[in-house]
Amino acid sequence: AANERPLCTEECVHGRCVSPETCQCEPGWGALDCSSGCENDFWGPHCSNKCQCRNGAKCNPITGACVCTDGFQGWRCEEPCDTGLFGKDCLLECQCLNGATCHHQTGECVCAPGYTGAFCEEPCPPGKHGPQCEQRCPCQNGGTCHHVTGECSCPAGWVGPVCAQPCPFGSFGINCSQECTCRNGGLCDHISGQCQCTAGYIGERCQDECPVGTYGPQCAHKCDCQNGAKCYHINGACLCNDGFKGPSCEDRFCPAGQYGLLCDKYCPCRMENTLSCHPLSGECSCAAGWTGLFCNETCPAGYHGEGCRDICSCTNGADCDGVTGACLCAPGYLGDDCSISCPPGLYGINCTSPCSCRHEIACSHLDGFCFCREGWQGVDCSIPCSSGTWGLSCNQTCQCANGAACDPANGTCTCSAGWRDEYCDVSCPDGSYGLDCGERCDCVNADGCDPVTGLCRCLAGWTGVHCDSVCPDGRWGPNCSYSCTCENGGSCSLEDGTCVCPPGYRGTNCRRVCPTGKFGKACAEACLCTNNSTCNPIDGSCQCYPGWIGTDCSRPCPRGSWGPDCIHTCNCHNGAQCSATDGDCSCSPGWTGRYCTQRMSQKHTHTHTHTPKNKTHRWCLSTVFAGTTLHLFPTISKFGTADKTPRSEPDRSSPR
Repeated sequence: AANERPLCTEECVHGRCVSPETCQCEPGWGALDCSSGCENDFWGPHCSNKCQCRNGAKCNPITGACVCTDGFQGWRCEEPCDTGLFGKDCLLECQCLNGATCHHQTGECVCAPGYTGAFCEEPCPPGKHGPQCEQRCPCQNGGTCHHVTGECSCPAGWVGPVCAQPCPFGSFGINCSQECTCRNGGLCDHISGQCQCTAGYIGERCQDECPVGTYGPQCAHKCDCQNGAKCYHINGACLCNDGFKGPSCEDRFCPAGQYGLLCDKYCPCRMENTLSCHPLSGECSCAAGWTGLFCNETCPAGYHGEGCRDICSCTNGADCDGVTGACLCAPGYLGDDCSISCPPGLYGINCTSPCSCRHEIACSHLDGFCFCREGWQGVDCSIPCSSGTWGLSCNQTCQCANGAACDPANGTCTCSAGWRDEYCDVSCPDGSYGLDCGERCDCVNADGCDPVTGLCRCLAGWTGVHCDSVCPDGRWGPNCSYSCTCENGGSCSLEDGTCVCPPGYRGTNCRRVCPTGKFGKACAEACLCTNNSTCNPIDGSCQCYPGWIGTDCSRPCPRGSWGPDCIHTCNCHNGAQCSATDGDCSCSPGWTGRYCTQRMSQKHTHTHTHTPKNKTHRWCLSTVFAGTTLHLFPTISKFGTADKTPRSEPDRSSPR
């Protein structure tokens, strides 16, 4: 009952009272009055169940479900995220590269050996390798190590685990894989394979002996052997010819002036021109500038020195002194070997003559001949090219058109007013005129302007200096030079003179009225008039036939009226019908007379239409258009009397 005391003294906050002082708590709540939430690791009614969650996960106090911390999954949060995933609910994908693993909680990359960087995207820097790139490379002599394994890659010429050993003798290059090709005892560089030759040899592979006259390492020493003795290419020792002796073979066996095995013969040489006489054969060795069997002939052209064995080094046709080899230069040249041309402005022997050219490119250093600049001619280049020619020797023909000037030097055209392009054969583009087409046309309604004078070429319908004035009435065409031929108020097009006809007219000159049944502008509207009415060709208004009214003449005159626009009142009596066309009375039976006022005798009692003789109709058509004859009624002339008695019609009115 409402007045009963509650079973529980304290209110069950999150539960219900089930027996005196006993609360049944909702899941997730505890304490006597169900007012306290479950503590960690407990859940359910009265917090009586222990949570099974691991790795720091919290459990739902109501259902006991585990809420995993970042990086864990499973119904008890006992499993880390699968490989490649991390974070809350293991929903985030790892971004690590090169085989790196990802921390299941933070997503931080744990790089594989040989890689570094936030995402392990970079290999170890040079000189480092291994996990976290913390190990130093052991490679020597420029070797590089693999960023993962630390294995050394040796440069050319080195081998071994740390590249510390040079290539074995006879090999060189990367991995010592190439075989040395040095000859004659030459040593091979273990890196490049270049040969280091022993004394007396040269060449890429030490294959050549020293050139004659040299010996020793790199053939750097000059031999000192005389009298034709040969020099040993290794140590420079002299091998004397017969008849000579001494370390350098400088001594003769025979006294001066004598020769032979017993030194009993006298030398035949001209002694003043002779260096020596061979001690065995008596052969003469001539002094500089002399040759011949007995040294009695001067050197031939182009040779000099002892025995004339040396070739002159002179150029450009110069002669050579047979003794000294000094050059005697030809006109136009200077220098020890006559290889230098005269300076500009000078020519001749020893370059002593001044040139006399004007407007020249150059003066011949040989004879002073003038090479004229473009645009000049004559012996001294003082005469300009004649009109129409240009270039070197004035041998080019000008291509300039339309009165353009031609530059005598390069043939460039200087265009006259109104022309442009390379040969002045293209007129100024629209909108420009004058020299170099540099002026702008000042025209408004024009097809450009004259390219020479700039005068405006007015479009049809315009006139004035700037083509800014419209043609006056009655004129058309360019500069308004034509007269209009339109009639009946028609206007003509300013461009081509075409007539624009007013409503009601047509034709080339607007002379023709619209055809029957048409009206308006260009006679394009169809007339709506009926009952033989005529249509105004201008506005389409209907002029009704007598007896009809309305905008389209479709309504007959009201009863009791007749004539044009139904303006007349019928004067028929005694029930007679009145013709809406001409007002004639159609008498009722028994009546006759013009207005049916006379009673008929019994024998003439029939409907009779009375048409008075010589009756004149009081209406007419105001216009007959385009030669069209309008037949209004077969029994009535246009302006006269009836020429035939109209057909009688019975009275269609109601009987009286």
